[in-house]
Amino acid sequence: MSNTLLFNPRTYDPTHFDPETRRLLRATIDWFETRGKKALLRDYMDRTWYADFLEFAAKEGLFATFLTPSADAADDGNKRWDTARNAALNEIFGFYGLNYWYTWQVTILGLGPVWQSANPETRARAAQLLSEGHVMAFALSEKSHGADIYQTDLILTPDGEGGFRANGSKYYIGNGNVAGLVSVFGRRSDIEGPDGYVFFAADSRHPDYHLTQNVVNSQMFVSEFRLENYPVRAEDVMHTGQAAFDAALNTVNIGKFNLCTVGVGICEHAMYEAVTHAHNRILYGNPVTDFPHVRREFTDAYVRLAAMKLFSDRAADYFRSAGPDDRRYLLFNPMTKMKVTTESEKVIDLLWDVIAAKGFEKDTYFDKACRDIRGLPKLEGTVHVNLALIQKFMGNYLFQPADYAPVPTRLDAADDTFLFGQGPARGLGAIRFQDWRIAYDRFAALPNVARFREQADGLCELLSQHAPDKAQLRDLDFSLALGHLFALVVYGQLVLEQAELTGLDEDLLDEIFAVLVRDFSGYATDLHGKAAATEAQAAWALAHIRRPVADPERLARVWSQVEALSGAYEMQP
Repeated sequence: MSNTLLFNPRTYDPTHFDPETRRLLRATIDWFETRGKKALLRDYMDRTWYADFLEFAAKEGLFATFLTPSADAADDGNKRWDTARNAALNEIFGFYGLNYWYTWQVTILGLGPVWQSANPETRARAAQLLSEGHVMAFALSEKSHGADIYQTDLILTPDGEGGFRANGSKYYIGNGNVAGLVSVFGRRSDIEGPDGYVFFAADSRHPDYHLTQNVVNSQMFVSEFRLENYPVRAEDVMHTGQAAFDAALNTVNIGKFNLCTVGVGICEHAMYEAVTHAHNRILYGNPVTDFPHVRREFTDAYVRLAAMKLFSDRAADYFRSAGPDDRRYLLFNPMTKMKVTTESEKVIDLLWDVIAAKGFEKDTYFDKACRDIRGLPKLEGTVHVNLALIQKFMGNYLFQPADYAPVPTRLDAADDTFLFGQGPARGLGAIRFQDWRIAYDRFAALPNVARFREQADGLCELLSQHAPDKAQLRDLDFSLALGHLFALVVYGQLVLEQAELTGLDEDLLDEIFAVLVRDFSGYATDLHGKAAATEAQAAWALAHIRRPVADPERLARVWSQVEALSGAYEMQP
């Protein structure tokens, strides 16, 4: 089970994809493996710009094939925007290094406003640049107020000829050193309010585009740049007014989904390294993995990683099946960003607790994983921002179910066109969901699924009988604690759906829910301690702390899956 659940470059054969997708995924793996671990780590430590990787990607047409919608592909049948294969590439990039993923990620963000635009000149320009091997950039953030879309100090002044002159700076802009197309967000000098917003296409090679610095100490280039009287032609304008605002939010919706699968890839490589090291290390005459606490921490890490992967894979199906009448992805998307990325930190921490000083050694992938994994919860909106967003769906999700046709596993070679036609970024509170209890009922015989279901039903009881008042809802510290409880119910639903679709081993599934029972109890304890909690809410919290149902034989069977990871993969030197 472990060898099929986790990505392993030695055995990876994505037969569910078309031949060209399989070729490109395999070619990417082979490029990293041929370079070898020493070169990969050396470039990381020396902060070497990954020109050789971009040369490989250009030669193979990797970004062009994966990131050009069919409508802009000039009849190339291999080109499409397919979230399933994009997710597979995210995982591969994470497995070998976050920096390589990052240049792909910001290219995706840079293309978001382009593919949402009806501007034929800019679309054709972007498609051509991709075919030539260029990367893109997304220029929303500014030094003074981050990615606050409501404020921007980049000003476009009409030039009297139908275009503008742009002046201002952008900060924290990936690929800003080389991007063939930079999607830049600004506002007009002559129009106040939202009607003045503009998204336009710039070129980092233009003489009026001035690169200031790389703002991070890394081999990736996260730039600060400024535009000085940069000429913006009418054909460079992609969106204006409210449409520019919506394009910014919808682009982030597209981009944030990638963080979950890159986190999975990072954790998978780190786990192979950690288990192999510990299982072959002798302390006090015994292998390290003979110690009960070590087995517990490794098993916990493996179980959490399995849940991350199950949730992310299932969320991709909802993403791909979305449409004007089914926008459930708008809940599952911030869940992948908030929940899966924080779980990835927990996985690394659990592994690190076992391998200890080994995790600092410069010749390990693990040392790089420890640093890079911290960034994922902090990109594309913080955990708190995404958790607050998730709570907008809580009432309808828990109490107002609707009927939907079943969402199938979506591995078909289809273009995900709705992502670039999401429409206005509003109306979240009106989105309905299928009854979450259906997925739980199908696995009611598993003891820890049943126990977690008790806690989930208890959350409904809390909200119906001891609902937070307006003051509590304004208290973010209190409401976010409540949001964590809700997020676990959503997480469990998609884990169960994917487990059913894939025939997941029930021992592993029940251990996943043993972890969720513990996590729910932890968040309930946190809610109990909040100063804003009422006596009734605090009493509810204590009453819904549960112990998982223990089964030593089940746990031993899951441990055997973890143990099998020892020596299963080691990167070419």
